Amino acid sequence: MSVSLLQLIETRLGDHSPGKKLLRRLMKRSAVAMILQVRAGELHILMIKRAEREGDPWSGHMAFPGGRMDSADAHGYAVAVRETQEEIGLSLVEHAQCIGRLSDLHARPQRGPFGMAVSPFVFRLDTDVANEATFTPNHEVAEVVWVPLEFLLDEANQEEMTWQYKGVSMTVPCYWYEGRCIWGLSLMMLGELLDLVEGTKHRQASWQRQRFRQRFLRR
Repeated sequence: MSVSLLQLIETRLGDHSPGKKLLRRLMKRSAVAMILQVRAGELHILMIKRAEREGDPWSGHMAFPGGRMDSADAHGYAVAVRETQEEIGLSLVEHAQCIGRLSDLHARPQRGPFGMAVSPFVFRLDTDVANEATFTPNHEVAEVVWVPLEFLLDEANQEEMTWQYKGVSMTVPCYWYEGRCIWGLSLMMLGELLDLVEGTKHRQASWQRQRFRQRFLRR
């Protein structure tokens, strides 16, 4: 099942036309790596829990390895590869293959008039090199977590959480996996991936409406 699920994802990513932000040349840029691997007969996706850092808007969040584009980075793919190496010590060039990318998402860091375009790249990890013992997380990463994709595909596992901003409370979708909350931008990236698996767009549509409401509150 997991091997066929991975093959399905590869096929549909090959036919997928990811959206790109109209003003991306004027925006700050960042990229993340969404790493898939069949582990013990089940397809998993790698996530990290970011370390608690004062002043970091994504402090403590569940996320994918990645970060901001540097002047030396030629493109988003290079950012995803470099940041994964720096954050968890995994060389995607040596041990993985990029099988596609998903649509840019719009994040709003504290500075910059146009916000930030976040580009997710999907990788297939073929080797056994990436077990928990071989990762070397840097100071930005609290832990590395493998999340079963079938857990995410099961809509019975979807939950809700209360998000508070400037005194306003909002109910937003999330997953709780072994005590860790997956929500926000990471959830939207997963939504596009899961919609590709299921051949629908209902997850994206639902979670994008929530994202629009969050952005409206931040104005």
